[in-house]
Amino acid sequence: MSQGVATQGSGDGTVRPRSPRGSGEQLAEEIIAATTDLLIEAGTEDQVSIRAVARRVGVTSPSIYLHFEDKEALLDAVCARFFEQFDQVMMEASAGIDDPFDRGLAQGMAYVRFAIDSAVMYRITFARITPPGEPTLTDEVLLSSAFVHFSDTVEALMAEGAIPRGDVVQTVLQLWSTAHGLASLMIAKPGLPWGDDLALAESTLRAVCRGLSPE
Repeated sequence: MSQGVATQGSGDGTVRPRSPRGSGEQLAEEIIAATTDLLIEAGTEDQVSIRAVARRVGVTSPSIYLHFEDKEALLDAVCARFFEQFDQVMMEASAGIDDPFDRGLAQGMAYVRFAIDSAVMYRITFARITPPGEPTLTDEVLLSSAFVHFSDTVEALMAEGAIPRGDVVQTVLQLWSTAHGLASLMIAKPGLPWGDDLALAESTLRAVCRGLSPE
């Protein structure tokens, strides 16, 4: 199963030569990728340290702190990148689908599939708790990407009368909760009879969408 970004670093703990001027952004990307790999390997953020990330990338620990204030900031950046990938997958799955119901279903199924294929990162990302009123980079990325795009689909459904007009955000949260619950259950209980090609997940998403219909 795919679990996200793969690193291109040395991975053997060898400190690499000093990077040329202007390569800081590239190093930051390598740090994010290396951290993602270590999280997937460990299965938990508790066992991933700044020192381990530095060793994987081939730099010193202070080099990490030049880009990320602390471990929390680094993990926030990693989770934000995961949500960017999430949004990309959902948008690719629904590209070219004109009917908003079918587009929403495609986005929902892409959500579930990507979550299952990236189970470790999915679990770690959603396990991070955001205190009320204190949005993190992860939250900002989510709310400005996948959340916005799915809101557009819900607005299209309301515009054509497929679902009642109302609070778009509340409707998005209802549908998102369904997809999230399905994905979480499938990750935690893969042995249950979910059906070929996630048939039960698809029928559940269809039922919830139709349950919002005014008819």
